[in-house]
Amino acid sequence: MSPSRPLLRLAALSLALALPAPSRAEEALPSAREREAALLVGSVLGGTPMLEDLRSLVDEVGGRATGSESNHRAVEWALQRFRAAGVTARAEPFPMPALWLERGATASVQGPGVRFAPRVAAMPFSTATPKGGSTAPLLEVGRGTEADFRRVGAKARGTFVLVETDELKDVDGLFREYDEAAVIESRAFAAGVAGVVYMGSRPGNQLYRHSVSVGPRNTRPMMVMERDGAKRALRLLRAGTALSLTATLDLRTGGPYTSRNVIGEIRGTTHPDEVVVLGAHLDSWDLGGGALDNGANVAMLLDLARQMQRLGLKPARTLRFALWNGEEQGMYGSAGYTGTHAAELDRHTLALSVDIGCGRITGFYTNGRSALVPLVDRALKPVAGLGPFTHVDVPVVGTDNFDFMMHGVANLIANQEPATYGPNYHARSDEFEQCDARTLRANAAVVGALAWGFATMEEKLPRQSRAEVEALVRDTDLGQQMKSFNVWEEWAAGTRGHPLEGGKPTPAPR
Repeated sequence: MSPSRPLLRLAALSLALALPAPSRAEEALPSAREREAALLVGSVLGGTPMLEDLRSLVDEVGGRATGSESNHRAVEWALQRFRAAGVTARAEPFPMPALWLERGATASVQGPGVRFAPRVAAMPFSTATPKGGSTAPLLEVGRGTEADFRRVGAKARGTFVLVETDELKDVDGLFREYDEAAVIESRAFAAGVAGVVYMGSRPGNQLYRHSVSVGPRNTRPMMVMERDGAKRALRLLRAGTALSLTATLDLRTGGPYTSRNVIGEIRGTTHPDEVVVLGAHLDSWDLGGGALDNGANVAMLLDLARQMQRLGLKPARTLRFALWNGEEQGMYGSAGYTGTHAAELDRHTLALSVDIGCGRITGFYTNGRSALVPLVDRALKPVAGLGPFTHVDVPVVGTDNFDFMMHGVANLIANQEPATYGPNYHARSDEFEQCDARTLRANAAVVGALAWGFATMEEKLPRQSRAEVEALVRDTDLGQQMKSFNVWEEWAAGTRGHPLEGGKPTPAPR
């Protein structure tokens, strides 16, 4: 876990390579801001407590579902870490629409001469079953396509439908899962099913959590079944064996409640009213320790704040290190922040989200703001040797940049190599060992250079109007992504993102 000397040398070399060649008349010297960036980069590549913070969060606090006792502990843990580093920190409340936590989940499959008990996990916002469980016929619906539901027709009504999946290999497959789940569940609900059972897509029979596509509005039991058990059931059904499923889902549910984000802050000197937000979500699902999603990047931001404070670095703009809650249920913590700080959003110059585990940062999603690209490249000059960096100018839904994007604030998402992220996403296997320490430190150097660049450069992008954001929705697949993540209706109604102009709801994407 110790820092590598090659990385330290690489940081120094990248700074040298980024600077203009000296003229014959004089040696070119780095500016004060470039020297500060180099100090910060070298510091986070060195022997800091970053990895110990990650271990403590994953092993001592553990899985941190919003609304749980461990999540409350995580808030206090983060506040203590910021304050011990001398960084001003506060907990900011925000509203959550509904409480959902799993106490326990079991299932049994039975048929003529057959009985077995595959492991299951309730999907977030599944409904609970009665105390003795809920029993219904188990019906295979292939991959849940329109043709599959047409094939089974009225037989789907009142059954638990079993949906076949591919094994998840990478982040692209993960986004396909989200897109496909939304339409599969829409078809299942229209068919009048009793509940939905997904074949687990993770190797090694790992269980994991995906939220039901309609969120708290769901009215049915929904679950993921370990892959081998679901395959066995599928083979039996296709061989003509009639099966039923008994599921017992013991859940703790409730109405609206208040959760808290943790905000660490280093106040700006010359432009303290202008704000750069660096965000990673503190919450996780509860099956594993939440190392990749997203404890590693929580530890990274904590360490960046710690090292800036230790080095006495003074940004021109205020830097806010935002550890969001409620991200897994629908990015509610960052949404709450944009509501609480609505009057300040015109002066927010950037909001960054880092949320794809420990894979190497390869560039940034600029989310439809192409003018960000040269600014990002300029900020990354001190870490050019850790590149190359390639930026992708398409809007992305699924993490805490979303509400800033819909409010017109310039926003970025770190684009990362998948590494071990996909197969361990929201899974029991998301533990400390999944994160490569060297890569995490290199990522911290990249994010540190980016943060320092945007906190000190003169340039800034203006906030977009609702009309400009609506044009982005119209001209890209942003609307379809929003529907997949169950956030379209709030945007269309004006309760999320920029308020409506003229009171007319936004038409749904086709």
